Amino acid sequence: MTLFEALEFNKKPLEMLIRMGAKLNDIRYLDLYSEFKLMKSQGEKTTYCIAYLAEKYSISERTIYEVFKRFKKECILDAV
Repeated sequence: MTLFEALEFNKKPLEMLIRMGAKLNDIRYLDLYSEFKLMKSQGEKTTYCIAYLAEKYSISERTIYEVFKRFKKECILDAV
């Protein structure tokens, strides 16, 4: 299967996710967000979690905050 064929096959769900505010790169951050939620449920402070995850995943703290803001947003079709 080519990349074109894979995208064509998944076109409708991908379009829907984009209209709801998702970015295609967000899939890279699913594990990071799950780990954040686990750390928070164990009583860790948000700033510690962000700093730890930024170091672990080699991304900036600002990127993590931006991703988490999108992930916490209610999904509304055709959101901007």
